[in-house]
Amino acid sequence: MTDSIIRSTVAELVKAFTDAPEGRVDAEFARLVAALWTRDGATEAAVTGVPVLLDQLEDLDPDRQGYALVLLGVLAEAEWPAEGPVFAAVRTGLDIYLDLVPTTSKGQPLSLALLYLLSHFPADRAAILAGIEPWDLDADDHSRIVRALADLDPANPDLGRVWPAPSTWALGDEEKDFSQGWIKALSPEQIKTNWDNDTRTVLGYTGARAYYSVVNRVPASRYNPSFPEDAVVLPTPSDDIVSVFGKYADILRCPTSHNPLVVTEDGVRSTDGTKFAVANGILDLSAGVREGQEADDATNDLLQKLAEMPTMGLYYEAVLRPHYLRIAGGNWGDQVSPADEDAYLARHSHPTEGPVLDLAAGAGRWTKIVEGAVGGDRLIALDMALPMLNVLRGALPAVPAVKASALNLPFADGVLGGLNCWNALQAFPDDAEQAIAEMGRVLKPGGTLTMMTFIWSDDQVARHFQEWQFFPSRPEGHLLFELDELHQWFERAGLRITEEQTGEGTFVFLTAERV
Repeated sequence: MTDSIIRSTVAELVKAFTDAPEGRVDAEFARLVAALWTRDGATEAAVTGVPVLLDQLEDLDPDRQGYALVLLGVLAEAEWPAEGPVFAAVRTGLDIYLDLVPTTSKGQPLSLALLYLLSHFPADRAAILAGIEPWDLDADDHSRIVRALADLDPANPDLGRVWPAPSTWALGDEEKDFSQGWIKALSPEQIKTNWDNDTRTVLGYTGARAYYSVVNRVPASRYNPSFPEDAVVLPTPSDDIVSVFGKYADILRCPTSHNPLVVTEDGVRSTDGTKFAVANGILDLSAGVREGQEADDATNDLLQKLAEMPTMGLYYEAVLRPHYLRIAGGNWGDQVSPADEDAYLARHSHPTEGPVLDLAAGAGRWTKIVEGAVGGDRLIALDMALPMLNVLRGALPAVPAVKASALNLPFADGVLGGLNCWNALQAFPDDAEQAIAEMGRVLKPGGTLTMMTFIWSDDQVARHFQEWQFFPSRPEGHLLFELDELHQWFERAGLRITEEQTGEGTFVFLTAERV
């Protein structure tokens, strides 16, 4: 198409969007988006079309200005990590964007859309920060835009502490030392990759929040977590290994040899002689020592690790998890509350006879709900994070805990009456099918599975923001699921879905039975 035809076409789409009755706004916006952008990048019409959009931006009403600003933001990202002609076209509107700042106030849909768009222009950092100063941003919003506009200092990179906002990461000396340790081990190329991924994560979070606010015509919801460090209850030291793990000896298996485990007062070992560390009601099956090696050293090492960063479990529940539900579940309006999750889990936790596993139990938030439904005398918690299990054991002293991988569950085939995997499947997305296969393997026929995870949004702009979430442990990007692939994986694992609940954001609640 010639430039004149593109300009005419985009102008018609902008007019249709501008004039659309309230019930047609989203549909007309989707048409405008499709003309200029897809998740694969900008269309051939983008460079010519952006000036047309900018020409009419100030004439739109504030609600529709918010939509347009979000579209300009995703167009600014379309050539990432380069700054090509589309980015340059979007940047030419900087004075227009800054002129809109006085027309709105912080927390409103338009200001959130402006924050998102302005976060793309580090070369204009001084002008932007001065321009938004009248908003007197809250610490989290201010720290996000400051980080988005920052330049990488290769000699002193600050990596991995941007989500949900840099301001939430108040680290102690031990945490800072740990953080600097993994950063120093990175190559220059890895440092650049992590820096760019952190930037994308900030933009993705800011954009998702703005887009939800614009589409739903609501101010940003505020989440002010309380983080009661004095609420950490550490488990009481216990050497009574038999009473804690003895009743599960017939179902536990060595994750390496798959041989049965023997539980005695002297410890836990595989029938091939491998010994495993046990401390404070936590059995570490992630690594073992062979017969003749110093098993006491492994247990002492476990005890030392349990003493490190005991507040991380609470930090996860109080700060990280609620924000994660927003970005992964589209839960910016708190449509799905913890009480809703609790009610579903309690209502569907009806396992058949046999032990029940809370898989990826974390700090025990949902282990407690399962315990209330099935009783603590048949429940086991499993996770790979010792700080989490430490908090869990302090809160639920009747529930033994196992440190092991969800991809190689340390249980015999068909021995569990029930299994819960709540808000965890996406934590190992590349191996989610294997994890589901393991769940099916260890459940006995008639055994039940409860699960909550997240699916990709049908809205392509919202999905783009979901995709722009990167964490140091997963530099290749964040991954949610298609509902159809979850169905396929459950069927291959011998699991029949008996109830499925979607509709609120991008949550999916599932209950299944082992056939």
